[in-house]
Amino acid sequence: MRFEHYEKDGVDIIEVKGKIMGGDDFIPLDDKLYGLLGRGRTKAIIDLSKCDWINSTGLGRLIHHSTSFSKVDGELKLANLTEKIDKIITITRLSEVFDVADSIEDALTKFKT
Repeated sequence: MRFEHYEKDGVDIIEVKGKIMGGDDFIPLDDKLYGLLGRGRTKAIIDLSKCDWINSTGLGRLIHHSTSFSKVDGELKLANLTEKIDKIITITRLSEVFDVADSIEDALTKFKT
């Protein structure tokens, strides 16, 4: 897994590329998300448009980070889910855990003001 980070309208956007499998491969993304919170950056979007797959460990890490953002009154949203990822999120009922948006623009408008 690789990712790119950029900011738009005061929100951190992380574009994930490849597979989210958890384990050692997830450490750089862990570090990025913890680093954002450590700097008081509490609004983030994970763009999954270029994510090929996510396993249960990867889902667990995203749930953990969603909870971490919530604990500091922040928000972590998912956007641009591929058909495969959308099915996984729906089947596992994680759409009740994650705020999911069809696009980055939709996710940006969903943030609390």
